[in-house]
Formats: sequence, structure tokens, C-alpha cells
Amino acid sequence: MRDFIPQIEPWIDNNELKHLKRVIESTYVVEHKLTKEFENIVKEHTGAKHAIAMTNGTMAIYSCLLALGLKPGDEVIVPNFTFIATSNAVIMAGGVPVLCEIDPKTLCIDVNKIKSCITERTKIIMPVHLYGQSADMPEILKIAKINNLKVLEDAAQGVDVFLNDQHVGTFGDCGILSYYGNKTITCGEGGVVLTNSDEIAKKCYRLKNHGRDSKGIFKHEHIGFNFCFTEMQAAIGISQMEKLPKIVAKKQTLHDTYISKLNGVGDLKFYDFKPNIKPVHWFTCAQTNHREKLAEYLLASGIQTRSFFYPLNLQPCYKDYKFDQYSISEEVYDKGISFPSSYNLTSEEQKYIIKKIKDFYEHNIS
Repeated sequence: MRDFIPQIEPWIDNNELKHLKRVIESTYVVEHKLTKEFENIVKEHTGAKHAIAMTNGTMAIYSCLLALGLKPGDEVIVPNFTFIATSNAVIMAGGVPVLCEIDPKTLCIDVNKIKSCITERTKIIMPVHLYGQSADMPEILKIAKINNLKVLEDAAQGVDVFLNDQHVGTFGDCGILSYYGNKTITCGEGGVVLTNSDEIAKKCYRLKNHGRDSKGIFKHEHIGFNFCFTEMQAAIGISQMEKLPKIVAKKQTLHDTYISKLNGVGDLKFYDFKPNIKPVHWFTCAQTNHREKLAEYLLASGIQTRSFFYPLNLQPCYKDYKFDQYSISEEVYDKGISFPSSYNLTSEEQKYIIKKIKDFYEHNIS
């Protein structure tokens, strides 16, 4: 058993090397055949008409915002509980993030509170599919239609998550997936725009390709940037997509084992998933009133955990924004902990983690 058990790590082996050799042998390192192959695999898996690979998930969100016509000063409704890239991309695009409270059962945006966030300047609703959950997309789409708003799904954590047998990221006008190093599968860095709209797809491609509809020309009809993918990222992504079924199955086993062995231990509570959601347990998450002490105890035993995302309204970099208090998000953060959830985690290591968690509650919490 390892002396240190990381909370999350990618599964990288000779399969990635096999596909990386294809890049080396081709001598093409920027977007080429492997990138197109990776995009086609993602399209087939998600059912989206278009899949546009980009440098990372943040740039994918930014491109979608501009493709949806966001103008300076326009408002975008985002959940208060998410990784900061969601709201930072709005600011980068010139928009104003409007924070909405979350549902404590799903940790996703509370659809019952979206209406109170809508103003004359609202243009887009951006739900986030968090920790393997899915936001209530049917209800969000109804709200958007009634109020003539666009929907952009942040499905950065949502690879292989399905709601009503439909892949998240494909319900709204567009959506994004992330392939950062700690995600369910990875390209090292990387993001993908999903959309069924030819117009949005074309705009996103132009934005990532210096305003051009194709490479190799030097006349630019539109303003664009360089958010392009690389063949090395695509090679790793192709390999990871081949491994995806095994990774998802292992994460489900880890999740089920944690719950079965820790049910009723201390004050630990795990999150439920509705039957119409096919989740992917990117992380196995729980809540406890003793998060910090438990994390410190486990770390002293060589076990890394993670806290939940810090609520956006409390972020130091947003101190100049006038945000309200969000008691649910803040309580969720205070209690949330994520246990080791990697494909590489062995049965012996998980037994050790579970034993240490039980020891903590038996000997340290009266």
C-alpha cells in the first residue's frame, strides 16, 4: 500500500503512450486528424451534433457566452456553489454573474430561486452539473423559454452523466465538458463545446481559431483568438475515452463501498441521486460537522481529502461585488468532504481509509 493516498489522480498507462506515438509518427502536433477523431468520439458518446475541442473548459465557457451574444453588462445567472471558472468566464466575457442559491439535496442550482434572479439585463442561465449530479434541466428550460433566455450548461464534471437517458451538456443551447487532470477522464488540459446549433458551433470555432472558418488562411473576417487543441491532448483523450467504461464502473464500486461501510458511522451523510439520473461519482462526497478535524486526522495517516468548492459570494477576489449571503451554500461548504475516488485506488487502500474514518469517529468524537 502507498504511503500517501491522493484524493484524485488520473489513470495513465501505456494506452496513452500508444496514441501519443501516433502523434510523433505523424509529425502533426497542432489540431489535425487525432483532434477530429477525439471530437467524433465525444459526439457519438454524448449525442451532440457538434463537439468543438478547446484549450480548456474555461475557454469553452467563454466562447459559448460570446457565441450566445453576451454583451458587456448583460447578466448571467450562475449557482453560488461551483468552481470559480464558471463565474470568471462571465466576467471575462464582459458579463455580470448573478448568483443563485443551490438545492442542498443535489448541490445544483435551485430552480425555485432562479425567477427571483431574473432582471431586464438577464441573458443566460448557466446551470452547473456538480459532483456527478444533474441540474433539473427540464424545469430550467421551461424558465428560459418563458423569459426568452439562453441556456449554457457547465458540465465540466459531467462526462458520462445522463439525465432521462440524455447526456448533460446537450439540453441547452450549448454546453461544455472539461478534461482537466483531475476530472473523470483527462486530456491533461482540455474542454469541449457541445451544441446542436450550426450557428453556435461556427461562432465557437471562429473564436478559437483567430476568427477564421478554417486554418491555413490569413484573411480574418471576424475577431477571434487562439483556444485551439493539440494532437497530444487528443491522443490522451482518445485513450481515456477507451477507458471510460472501466473508470466509471470503478468509481461506482468505490462509491457503493464507502456508503455500505460508513452508513451510520458518526454523523456522516452521503448524497442521494434521483432514479432518472445516471451519475458518475467523480468524487465520493459526504457531509459532516467535523470536516476540518476529519480531514486533518486522515491527512496525518497519509490520506488526502478535499473540501467542497468555496461559495462564490465569499471569494476574496469578488470582494468588490455586492453579493448577498447564501446560507445553504455556506453550510454545504462547511460540512462537505470528498474522499479518495481514483480508479487507481486499491481495495486494500479503501479498506484502510474506511478504517481510519471509523477510528476518527470512535476515538476523537464523543
